[in-house]
Amino acid sequence: MRALRATRRKAARPDPAPSRWSYRLQRFLLTPGYRLALRIVVPAVVCFGSVHLYMADEMRRDNVVAMVRGWKADFETMDQFMVRAMEVTNASPGTEEDIREIAELDLPRSSFHIDLAGLKETVESLPSVAEAALQLRDGGVLRISVVERVPVAIWRGIDGYDLVDPTGAVTGAIRSRSERPDLPVLAGAGQPAAIPEALALIAAAEPIASRLRGLERIGERRWDLVLDRDQRIMLPEEKSVQALERVLALDEAQELLGRDVLAVDMRLADRPTLRLTEGAVTDWRRIRSLVIEAGRKN
Repeated sequence: MRALRATRRKAARPDPAPSRWSYRLQRFLLTPGYRLALRIVVPAVVCFGSVHLYMADEMRRDNVVAMVRGWKADFETMDQFMVRAMEVTNASPGTEEDIREIAELDLPRSSFHIDLAGLKETVESLPSVAEAALQLRDGGVLRISVVERVPVAIWRGIDGYDLVDPTGAVTGAIRSRSERPDLPVLAGAGQPAAIPEALALIAAAEPIASRLRGLERIGERRWDLVLDRDQRIMLPEEKSVQALERVLALDEAQELLGRDVLAVDMRLADRPTLRLTEGAVTDWRRIRSLVIEAGRKN
């Protein structure tokens, strides 16, 4: 017998697997590129766009620039960054005055507005300064420590008197020889490379230092020692110190420079020559004529 009621078919169970497009979308959302774009690119674009829209207005842009400049100025002018004094050490009064004048620092000033490298180069451009070191110290003090050039001689040129150091560098100028009577005078045309030789000659001439008036450069090749009583020692181009020592040995043995000698010519090492004064030449001729006349009588 058949049942009076038709049995209901069991409802079909839905397929849990996603569709193809849903699966592709889920896979795309899990890719590193999408996650990177969602976390960095999109926020960056939003921020950039917002800033661009805000800065598009010229007045807003000027206000932002002025505000940033104000922050910068407030930071640079803080007390710990302000230079209120300049200290110069290891310098003579004249050099210190020149440094303060050439530095042209209107203090107080922020250390951010001081070009230390340029200021160092400016200080070292002074003739009397060989080297300079700059340091910002606590308390707002700019210390400038210098190494001065020590003049060892006076170079008399066309333009006047210049003080020179052992390397031949000019350390300053003087108006007259009387300002530095303690230094020897070097005269004539020449190069700084000749200064060491001149200093060696001055050192070798220590036995006659009281009579030494200076050295003269002749033809940019050699030196003449100038003594009092208008005496000269004419030295060769090479081995000038040895030639001077020979003259000093003769002077010590025979008092050569104490005689009526106008010049001692040592330019030819094998044939030293003496140039007598006019009075000595006259006396020599007179004595010679007397000797000749006495010989004839005999």
